[in-house]
Amino acid sequence: MRHLFNKGFLIALLVVVNFACKDDYQYSELVRDNRPAVSVTYPGTTTYGFNPFIVSSLSGGGPIQFTLSIPASSGRTIKEITKIVGGGTGINVATLNAATATSAFNTAPIAGSGTTAVFTTTIAAFKAKYPTVSTTPVALPNYTEIQFLFLVTLDDGTQIVAEPVRVRIVA
Repeated sequence: MRHLFNKGFLIALLVVVNFACKDDYQYSELVRDNRPAVSVTYPGTTTYGFNPFIVSSLSGGGPIQFTLSIPASSGRTIKEITKIVGGGTGINVATLNAATATSAFNTAPIAGSGTTAVFTTTIAAFKAKYPTVSTTPVALPNYTEIQFLFLVTLDDGTQIVAEPVRVRIVA
């Protein structure tokens, strides 16, 4: 009898909890997607449902180039890439916010051109800036990844933290 009572009580509790919540579409600042009004994309990158990436070869000199782009329909232009941080795949917005002139990848802003801005570097330059981050491909899956995060400033002063982008390093 007690077992039956417990089951009935748990089912009643479940029903009350499911219908006692506020409207699920009323999100606060802490529990909503934080999407910018103008999105930044990376033309020429590949993605499989996660952060976009490019492939760079150590034997080919390790070039890295990302084009950051915003929609022409936004009515805005990219003024500059204000700040760039790099690292392993664990960097995030806190890393970008805490970056100083010595820990940020760029020493000066990179000017934009219309709705695009281009960031170019090499794996060697990355390794010089972040010597503790591994850039040597591992045996399986035959690559390693590094990541960049960009703070983009638009012509009206709006700042956007772009989606993290990765470089898949192969031998």
